[in-house]
Amino acid sequence: MSGNPARDLLLARVARRLKILGGVFIALAVIGLAVYFIAPQWLLQGAIQYQTWRDGLHERSVQVGDTRWAYVEGGKKDGPALVLLHGFDGSHASWLLAARYLTTNFHVIIPDLPGWGDSTRIAGADYGFAAQAQRLHGFVEALHLGEVAVAGQSMGGAIAGLYAAQYPKDVAALVLVDSAGVPFKENAFVRELKSGKSPFDIDNRAQFKQLESLLFTKPPSVPPRVADVFIERAKANRAFRDQVMADMTAPGARDALAAKLPDITAPTLAIWCRQDQIIDISALDALRKGLTHAPSIGVTEINGCGHMAIMEKPREVSRAISQFVLLP
Repeated sequence: MSGNPARDLLLARVARRLKILGGVFIALAVIGLAVYFIAPQWLLQGAIQYQTWRDGLHERSVQVGDTRWAYVEGGKKDGPALVLLHGFDGSHASWLLAARYLTTNFHVIIPDLPGWGDSTRIAGADYGFAAQAQRLHGFVEALHLGEVAVAGQSMGGAIAGLYAAQYPKDVAALVLVDSAGVPFKENAFVRELKSGKSPFDIDNRAQFKQLESLLFTKPPSVPPRVADVFIERAKANRAFRDQVMADMTAPGARDALAAKLPDITAPTLAIWCRQDQIIDISALDALRKGLTHAPSIGVTEINGCGHMAIMEKPREVSRAISQFVLLP
């Protein structure tokens, strides 16, 4: 027993507090493991909400006709309006890694496109490129955004391009990131679709990893139980996804943007990953040839990424967008 009662009392209090803290940490670890194994979708949703909060974005919704649009919004209130459109099987979350570099200069709006994410999906409705461009016009008008810069990735690029072609007075600048809707050199992905198979139809973790390797040069580290969330969503939404894919790749729709490129009068930037295995970089040839009335055309080619440049190279994509839209 120590001869210093005050010190002994202090040490006893510290020991009790450490035990309490240790118990709290153990309890949190147990809860975390339980959530991971029992409800991994909560972890995924929590990560998305954290990124949204971190970047100063706020969840919103607006009803436009028969469609409720879910979207996030934030950034510089008096900055240029920048609408970001996600690709096939995506949501606003696809853009979050890039959005953190854009909110300083732009009023950023990232919707879940109709049919995807938390936005309305109507059974039997058309969710092809042209129909979505029409819906986008209603969304922009409902938010009273005025003239906007619009950037779209993959499927979102085709929608953004058709929107710019049909509503030229509403578009200050157009950015196409690994965009669909234009012809390109046939690759293994296209050949697989032609054979009646879609790499997006996944049933197990092995197929999930194959899809990741197709979309990314360096796939992100996704815990197995979180991967299971994506797999279950893919199964649940297969009929819808397959129908949208069929609509987008039909003979009259696959190159829908190419036919409208001469109608685009906004400055246009194309951003492509050289290792894109979904939409080959040869698509840039069609863009250069077709954009005959765009006052300026920019091209940024990026190494070390696949189809998901906005996730693999978010800083580079955001820098290219900012420089093109903001600088004279």
